[in-house]
Amino acid sequence: MRALYELLRAPLRHVAVFSLCMNLLLLAPTLFMLQVFDRVLVSQSTDTLLALLVGTGIALLMYFGLDLLRQRLQAVIGQAAGDALTPLAVQALVAEGSQGRPPSEGLRDVAALRAAMASPAVVALFDAPWLLFYLALITAVHPLLGLSACLAALCMAGLTLASHLATRKQMPAVQEASAAAARFLDRCLANAEAAQALGMVPALLTRWRTRLDQLLALQAPLNRRTSLAAAAGRSLRQAVQVVMLAVGVWLILGGHVSPGATLACTILLGRALAPVELLIAQWKVLADARAAATRLARLMQTQAPEAAMALPTPRGELQVQQLTWRIPGTERLGLAGVSLALSAGEVLAVVGPSGAGKSTLMRVLSGLWKPTAGHVRLDASDLAQWPREQLGPWLGYLPQEVALFPGTVAENIARLGEVDSEAVVAAARRAGAHEMILALPQGYETPLAPGSPLPSPGQRQRIGLARALYGDPKLVLLDEPNANLDGEGEQALAEALKSLRGQVTTVVVTHRSQLLQQVDKLLVLEGGRAAQFGPVAEVLRAMQQRSAGTPNVVAMPVAGGPASPPPSPATSQANSHPTSSASEPGSGGAVVPSAAQVADRIGKGGL
Repeated sequence: MRALYELLRAPLRHVAVFSLCMNLLLLAPTLFMLQVFDRVLVSQSTDTLLALLVGTGIALLMYFGLDLLRQRLQAVIGQAAGDALTPLAVQALVAEGSQGRPPSEGLRDVAALRAAMASPAVVALFDAPWLLFYLALITAVHPLLGLSACLAALCMAGLTLASHLATRKQMPAVQEASAAAARFLDRCLANAEAAQALGMVPALLTRWRTRLDQLLALQAPLNRRTSLAAAAGRSLRQAVQVVMLAVGVWLILGGHVSPGATLACTILLGRALAPVELLIAQWKVLADARAAATRLARLMQTQAPEAAMALPTPRGELQVQQLTWRIPGTERLGLAGVSLALSAGEVLAVVGPSGAGKSTLMRVLSGLWKPTAGHVRLDASDLAQWPREQLGPWLGYLPQEVALFPGTVAENIARLGEVDSEAVVAAARRAGAHEMILALPQGYETPLAPGSPLPSPGQRQRIGLARALYGDPKLVLLDEPNANLDGEGEQALAEALKSLRGQVTTVVVTHRSQLLQQVDKLLVLEGGRAAQFGPVAEVLRAMQQRSAGTPNVVAMPVAGGPASPPPSPATSQANSHPTSSASEPGSGGAVVPSAAQVADRIGKGGL
């Protein structure tokens, strides 16, 4: 916001200069009336009248030109403020949305600030200080006229202060209620498909109408007070001019001032009080703009400045140390002390029951959510030190709910940047989606529109996987990438993981055992804690023993901890076929679940 003030300082200074010149030029009609009544009527000189007319006409033409320039400059100031604030507001809103916080009214605040900059309220702010100049001129004509003008100015200023005091308490509540109603309507429109299919539109309208009625109930007294203040301001200004004229006539009858001076002072007083009256009428605009600027400043402060120094290209080594994340607004932990370590090129599968914290872990690993405690390090550098613009090309991320942006398939895979055809096709081939994309109506040029049935959810997920693998990512995070896939898509995903193994560090959340054959390590989450972590064979063996109820449970290594002793040859041989189940001799016929059964039960929360 400080940078914005520096940007707008020069044009606002020009507006102030224009206001100075315009207020000086507005003295021309006053001087014209003074000279006409005190000289022209006395001398009966038409030449003097013509000269006064020409001079006053030139002054008014200059006033017209300056007024036009000032209005255009105001529009430029509003546009400059919008251009400077909109990108920052969008970045802040995207950051808020990615962190799971409800979006603020950043863009509406920018629009309110832009509208206020171009409104007559700004003109009134620059013209109001000239009240003192006009009062000084009136006092110079006669002290009694000056006293009357000062009393009138005090009454108008008191009315402005009363308007501010009467509305400042209700204004935040009205603005919050208005924002809440708008957010509710936006959420309803975002879920329009379900609302229409389930016949929920009348219920949604009822709820929205309830919020709207609450807003109107808050706005009604505020509007009444604002309207009362504006009407009182207009009436008071007219009454003041009448009183001023009456005082002037009384002074004329006493021989203290001339008729021209009295009329000139009356006009000057009207001109002096006009900005004050305009401020009263435009007070809501100014109050909204001030509140919007405060909210925008608070919104900008919540975004920590990113490091400007470029960091070297990462290799993909991932270290997570005692990662803890607390659910905002509660004392509940979504993650508690999770630790793991992956070498460059290793593939990790994260399994666990629903609500175990798998998606939360992925969001924290991607840097979308900041950990409450602990660190996520990529090549020994804390992820928080990486600017998002620098980290993005090295990171591949596929969220659980895939969202594609308006544009073509190629543009989405290229992350809305410049489309490199070879890189786009390479990413699609790597994701096993090349043939599927070619089968679309326009291939890679197929437009993706919000709410369109084409492509299908499974195809969208495969396009999202290609987007995650675009370029040269060093860390790929896949949150249930096979949620909407059919058999062909599952096979393509398995082949993609196989190609990534040994090349790109990958973390994949899955509920299905088929993908476990393509990973190096396995992390089992339970209640936000790491129940098991280590090589796949060792974790599955430990879970098999746990499932069978044997007390001899293998302790799994954690990141940074001591390595577990190597398994015996017999055990290693038994675990070389993790998808088979057997009944061990002497166990009374108890069947030990296979690795696939264990993984499936982990995903269903059955262990």
